[in-house]
Amino acid sequence: MTQVGKDTLGTRSTMNVGGKDFAYYSLAKAAEKIGDISRLPFSMKVLLENLLRFEDGGFTVSTNDIQAIADWQKNPVTGDEIQYRPARVLLQDFTGVPCVVDLAAMRDAIATLGGDTSKINPLVPVNLVIDHSVMVDEFGHPKAFEQNVEIEYQRNLERYDFLKWGSKSLANFYAVPPGTGICHQVNLENIAQTVWTSTDQNGATVAYPDTCVGTDSHTTMINGLGVLGWGVGGIEAEAAMLGQPVSMLIPEVVGFKLTGELKEGVTATDLVLTCTQMLRAHGVVGRFVEYFGPGLASLSLADRATLANMAPEYGATCGFFGIDGKTLDYLRLTGREEDQIALVEAYAREQGFWIDPSVEPVFSSTLELDLGTVVPSLAGPKRPQDKVVLTEVDDVFNADLGEVYKKTNARVPVGGKDHDIGDGDVVIAAITSCTNTSNPGVLVAAGLVAKKADELGLKPKPWVKTSLAPGSQVVTDYLEKAGLQKHLDNVGFNLVGYGCTTCIGNSGPLAEPISKAINENNIVAASVISGNRNFEGRVSPDVRANFLASPPLVVAYALKGTVTEDFTTTPIGQGKDGQDVYLKDIWPTNLEVATVMSGAVDRQMFQARYADVYKGDKHWQAINVTGSETYSWRAGSTYVANPPYFEGMSMTPAAVGDIIDAKPLAILGDSITTDHISPAGSIKADSPAGKWLMEHQVAKEDFNSYGSRRGHHEVMMRGTFANIRIKNEMVPGIEGGMSRYGDEVAAIYDVAMKHKANGTPMVVVAGKEYGTGSSRDWAAKGTNLLGVRAVIVESFERIHRSNLVGMGVLPLQFKEGETRQTLGLTGDDSFTIKGVANLQPRQDVEVEVTRKDGSTFSFTALCRIDTANEVEYFMNGGILQYVLRKLAS
Repeated sequence: MTQVGKDTLGTRSTMNVGGKDFAYYSLAKAAEKIGDISRLPFSMKVLLENLLRFEDGGFTVSTNDIQAIADWQKNPVTGDEIQYRPARVLLQDFTGVPCVVDLAAMRDAIATLGGDTSKINPLVPVNLVIDHSVMVDEFGHPKAFEQNVEIEYQRNLERYDFLKWGSKSLANFYAVPPGTGICHQVNLENIAQTVWTSTDQNGATVAYPDTCVGTDSHTTMINGLGVLGWGVGGIEAEAAMLGQPVSMLIPEVVGFKLTGELKEGVTATDLVLTCTQMLRAHGVVGRFVEYFGPGLASLSLADRATLANMAPEYGATCGFFGIDGKTLDYLRLTGREEDQIALVEAYAREQGFWIDPSVEPVFSSTLELDLGTVVPSLAGPKRPQDKVVLTEVDDVFNADLGEVYKKTNARVPVGGKDHDIGDGDVVIAAITSCTNTSNPGVLVAAGLVAKKADELGLKPKPWVKTSLAPGSQVVTDYLEKAGLQKHLDNVGFNLVGYGCTTCIGNSGPLAEPISKAINENNIVAASVISGNRNFEGRVSPDVRANFLASPPLVVAYALKGTVTEDFTTTPIGQGKDGQDVYLKDIWPTNLEVATVMSGAVDRQMFQARYADVYKGDKHWQAINVTGSETYSWRAGSTYVANPPYFEGMSMTPAAVGDIIDAKPLAILGDSITTDHISPAGSIKADSPAGKWLMEHQVAKEDFNSYGSRRGHHEVMMRGTFANIRIKNEMVPGIEGGMSRYGDEVAAIYDVAMKHKANGTPMVVVAGKEYGTGSSRDWAAKGTNLLGVRAVIVESFERIHRSNLVGMGVLPLQFKEGETRQTLGLTGDDSFTIKGVANLQPRQDVEVEVTRKDGSTFSFTALCRIDTANEVEYFMNGGILQYVLRKLAS
């Protein structure tokens, strides 16, 4: 039920669509009071409507906040703090399990505090899509999908049992079972409505912009459908579920003008990699990006969703699109009801969300791209923003090979096989990830590449692990209807599952002889995936060079088998009659792709697949659980445990004081990702997490992944900073999650426990772009549970900074021109951080450093607790403690 605001400005109105009345908060009426808003970016209009609807006389939203949005046009920079309430929350299972764990723990805790457990229920719709757990264990044969599903349920039954308990015990909580698709594609194709409706306290149906936050950074994909959404940490999402507003600063909005059209043979993937590189160079961290210009007309809705999806890779909060005929066409294609489509058009036109090419909004800054200049590209070998033109991939890899990896390009035999392997060989080629599998254009193109290659007799190289993991079952329907799936099968791209798979690090093991040859000979193997993340150590522990590419290029690279040769001038392979086959021989034309799409993709497919999206297969239906007020935690579980966040908690927060003589746990470089801090992939047997699992009678083959174990704090604490590629400058020359206690080198977890046992607080020091990547709340939770009190860096990525505050960890930023190197910080220093008890948003903080010889000096850091609400969260020990005390009282 929607709460009714005060509506001090008198903007509540009624529109009639299809014979039905809808209440709405009129932006036109608001403009009569606050001034012209016609040139506000669409995304800012969404924020404005949200404030109008929830204006409550200043308790959380005042008319001054509303006026500040209008006045932003005069000075479009980051402005005042506002309280924003999204319509709904989207979860995936890796981040969703700990969310449900926290809600279950909060029910226990509120009961202990004498409160009402029924208050711990989502107040807005929450959709959890189970998509992150399926691994590519089986591949390259017709039974791969069926067998991977069986393995997935065997591994994850305890987690799925817990999530089904959540769906039966929590109000407004809906679990989409495994094997349905990737959360962002399910959101795009089914859950999102573009205009949302709910009943208010007076019984009226209120229409308003569909908005969401999600516990996956690629929640931004939904902006392609005109739905404002972005990723947040799980702890922030839980607060939003429980009725707390998202505290944020009025953002800057960067306008990205698109002109022209994509050339023949250029894909949406090539476009997004180009835009990602441009936007990273421009600098959009913490900003909204909004696309506009005549080039929009040539982009399909799926192309727009591809651009919106990779906002985390270019660093923006979101990449937003207005509403037009393409939006309505997509809603119709994907099976939305005609009444809903009519409401979307009427509301968008009335409220000024409809794209008008004659109006160019006011932006904080702009950049421009002629779509006709985009060329086929990849990104890599380590970061998604490092675009590489297709013709130069071999040059980039070979240069890295000599300068970074210090290798010679030798080939070695693979045991028991009649082939060898060498540097640059593509050992993983995966069509994976929401970014591309939501786009029929690039998937049909991949199918046509497979068809042409199959007809010429090409096969993937024997060392390549191939996989196809769509984000929706509809993809299978149209590939089969077009007659393309059989050709994908014939070149190794059999269906392996409907989920994130390789993109999230669930690539599964390489064949043992290939893995052994790589690791024993220090081979720099490569992967080419249609994903959005290629950070070190993410895709596979055996693969050190990872490239992002369009699905058709993924198929072509599987056939070629290497990144060391020019892809455009050397043969892909030899056909059945021995002739050389080149990329141009198997690449489809735009007309071919469009023709196949028009005959293969239809509305009935979407309606059939989403008719009962919560039912699940026989495995899901066989999970028999009942709902209950509190969860019965299973003793001895290694998947789900009651976390320690609320132990000993009282209604009054403990006083927060200065951080005295803290020791550094890690000193790190630039671009430390949330994967570095809290990996999602495989668990090594000799790691603290692996040892703990074995101590609890879990066999190595049953370790599963860090991502699947996020419901258990004992595993995740031990996995914090455990990425195999992280480099701690306190232990130079060592790769992996190691640190130093005095002169003793040990695992970061073990060092942290020694400091905790002594009552010694800890800090982490790092460079630029700290916390880039996934919206991984465990990167902050693990940091907190290790005993780290503050993180001092040159710059933060948006979500991780917020997560640190939400877990009661102090984020500090070096002043411009100062770094860990200029200050000469080392692992032998001690840090005292002063003035913590009286923190104000974004104030300067004094940090006193004591050297090993007893000498001292101080430097000033910027406190990155950005808003007054965040100060409250920090002083309460975290956002969950704040919300719990508020609900209990």
